[in-house]
Amino acid sequence: MNSKLFLLGLSIFFFVSCQSSQTDPINPVLPIPDERQLAWQEMEFYAFAHFNMNTFTNMEWGMGDEDPALFNPTDFDPKQWAKVCKEAGMKGIIITAKHHDGFCLWPTATTEHSVKNAAWKEGKGDIVKEVAEAFRAEGLKFGVYLSPWDRNNPDYGTPEYIEVFRAQLRELLTNYGEIFEVWFDGANGGSGYYGGANEERRVDKKNYYDWPGTIEIIRELQPQAVIFGDAGPDVRWVGNEHGFAYPTTWSNLMRDSIYGGMPEYSKKYSSGQENGTHWVPAEADVSIRPGWYYHPYEDHKVKSLPELLDIYYNSIGRNSSLLLNFPVDRRGQIHENDVKQLKKLVAKVKEDFSQKIPLKSSNLSASSENGQYSVENLLNSEMMTFWSPKAGALPASVTINFDEARTFNRFLVQENISLGQRVKSFELEILNENKEWKSIAKETTIGYKRILRLPDTKAMAVKFTIHDAKESPVISHLAFFDAPKLLLPPEISRDKNGTVELNVIEGGLEVYYSLDGQDPIKSGKVYSEVFPVMQPTKLKAVTKDPISGKFSEMIEVDLQLAKKNWKVIGGGENAGNLIDEDPSSNYVSDQNLATIDLGEKQEVAGFTYFPMQNRYMSGLIKTYVFYTSMDGKSWQKAGEGEFGNIANSPIEQRVEFDPKEARFIKLKAKSTTDGQPASFAELGVLLTQ
Repeated sequence: MNSKLFLLGLSIFFFVSCQSSQTDPINPVLPIPDERQLAWQEMEFYAFAHFNMNTFTNMEWGMGDEDPALFNPTDFDPKQWAKVCKEAGMKGIIITAKHHDGFCLWPTATTEHSVKNAAWKEGKGDIVKEVAEAFRAEGLKFGVYLSPWDRNNPDYGTPEYIEVFRAQLRELLTNYGEIFEVWFDGANGGSGYYGGANEERRVDKKNYYDWPGTIEIIRELQPQAVIFGDAGPDVRWVGNEHGFAYPTTWSNLMRDSIYGGMPEYSKKYSSGQENGTHWVPAEADVSIRPGWYYHPYEDHKVKSLPELLDIYYNSIGRNSSLLLNFPVDRRGQIHENDVKQLKKLVAKVKEDFSQKIPLKSSNLSASSENGQYSVENLLNSEMMTFWSPKAGALPASVTINFDEARTFNRFLVQENISLGQRVKSFELEILNENKEWKSIAKETTIGYKRILRLPDTKAMAVKFTIHDAKESPVISHLAFFDAPKLLLPPEISRDKNGTVELNVIEGGLEVYYSLDGQDPIKSGKVYSEVFPVMQPTKLKAVTKDPISGKFSEMIEVDLQLAKKNWKVIGGGENAGNLIDEDPSSNYVSDQNLATIDLGEKQEVAGFTYFPMQNRYMSGLIKTYVFYTSMDGKSWQKAGEGEFGNIANSPIEQRVEFDPKEARFIKLKAKSTTDGQPASFAELGVLLTQ
C-alpha cells in the first residue's frame, strides 16, 4: 500500500471519528493506486503520435534496413501538435521515439540509425526535444514510446542488446525533462534486418529483457512516470486497438502471472481481474485512422464522429483512459482531416455534458449512511469526499427525487479509487409518471469513472442501487445529463434492387428528403420506410430533432442506374461483388477486366469505378480502357485514361465521355498501382440526363 495514501486514509478516519461517533472506519480494499497512478488516472485523455521512419516509407512495421536520409519532414511543426491537443482538452502526448525498425528520433549515441543521419536539418535536429518543449510550453505533459524490439540492431536477441536498449532509455529519461508515461510495446521478436543478417530472431519475451532491471532505471530517473505494458507494472493494455474497454473493467490484475507479448493476454487478462493482486488500470489505445502511421490513401478514412463518440464512451466511460493516436503526416503536422474530426468529437462531448440536471441535498436520500460519509457528498466531484453505507448494509441505494419530472440520457458515477475498486454490480431504476419503478440499466464495475449512455428517459425519481461490492462502497460522485441528439445527416444506402434506406444514429429523430433537387426541408417529405429509386436521381436529405427544431447539415447523393437487372459476364469467384452496391466487398480479376450486361439498352455517358477499400489494398486500377457494346461481341472504345492519384486517394472515380448506346460495358485495367491483378469494389454507369 502507498504510505501517503494510507496516512491520508487514517487522517480522514480520525477526523471523522472526532466529528461523529456514528462513523465506522473504512479500510482500503487492496490493491490501491499509488500517487503516480492517481495522477495518471485524472489525465483521462491524451495523445499518441506515430511519427517515425514508417511515415516516409509508407509502412506500419519497418524492417530496419531503411536509409536514415529518408526521414525528412517538409514543415515539422510540434507547436501545431501541442495547440491541437490543448484545444481538444488532451493532457499530454506520447511520441514513438523508436519504433520496431530501430530508427531513433533523437541523436542517440547508441546507433547511427537516427535523426543524426537524416536529411532533415542536415542531421542536426532532435524531434524528441522539439516535441517535449512544444508541449511543456502549453502546460501539457510529455511521454515516450520506446520499442523493446529493434529490427536494425545487429545485437538484438543477445544480452548485449539489452545494454543498448537501456542506454537509449537512460538518454530519453535524462535529457528531456519530466516524463509522465513510458510506453513499452508487447510486439517484439521476428524477422528483421539486424545489421544485414536478414533473418528471424525470436526471444524469450518473459525473461529476455530482464524487466525488473529496466523498471528500476525508470524509478530512479523518472519516479513520477507510470510504466505501460501488458503486465504494467503501472498501466496495462486494454487488449484491443479499437479504443474500447469492457463493460466489466477492473483496475486489478494478477500482475505476476503476466508478461509483455504473452499470446493469451487479450482474452484472459485485458479486462482486469476482480481479485487481482496489483493495481494496474487499463489504457485504451486507438488510432484516429485505420493505420497507426500516416498513409496518404487513408486521408478519407478518418474515423467518423459516431465512431469517435463510441470510443470516448467505451474507454473513459468504462474505467479506462483514452490514448488517441494521430498519424503525423510527411510535413510533420497533424493532418487537417484528423483535426477536423477531433474538433467535432470535442464539441459533441462538451455539448453532451453541458446540460447537467441540477441537484441539491434535499433531492437525495440513502438507504444507509455511515456517519459523515453522507449522501450529500455525492454532489461534489472530489474523490476524497464520498457516500458510504454502513458496513454490511448491501444492497444499498441512493434515491434522487427530482423537483419535477426530468428527462436524462447520461448517467455518470465514480468511486473513490484511493480506497480500492469495490463495486461489483449496480442498477438504475426510475419512477415513471405512473408512480411505477422500472429498471433501466444493470451493470457491473464502476472504478474511476463509469458513464452510461441511455435512451431519453423521463422520471420523477431515480434509484441507484449497489447490489454487490467487495466491501462497503465508497461513491464519490454521481450526476445526470440531458445530452442533445447527435444531429448528423442520415446515412444513405441502396441495394442492388434499387431499394433506398435512410438511417440515423439516434432514435427520436426525423429525416426529411427530396428526389427532385428541391430543398428537403421545404419539400416536407418525411422518411418513414424504404423506397425504390431505379433511375438516376439526385437525393437530398437532412435530419431533424423535433424537440429542439434543429436540422443537420444536408447530404446530397447522385444515385445512378439501379443494378437490379445487371449480370457479370465471364467473371470468376465473387464476381457478384462487382455490382452488389456494397463497397466493402471486392472482386479480383486475373484477366484485369470486368464485363457487365446492363439488361437493356442504355444511353451511357460515363462510368464510375470504386476501388478496393480494404485496410491493405491491392490491384487498384491505375490506367484503363473502357468499352461499350450492343451485343457483347463487337466492342468500341469509349474512354481511356489514368486514375492519377488513386493510390493516395482511393475514392470513387468518375469518368464522363460522349454518350454511347450500349447494353454491355467492359472496364479493362492496363496497369495497377502495385502490379497485382485488378480489383473492383463497385462498377457503375452514368446515363444522359
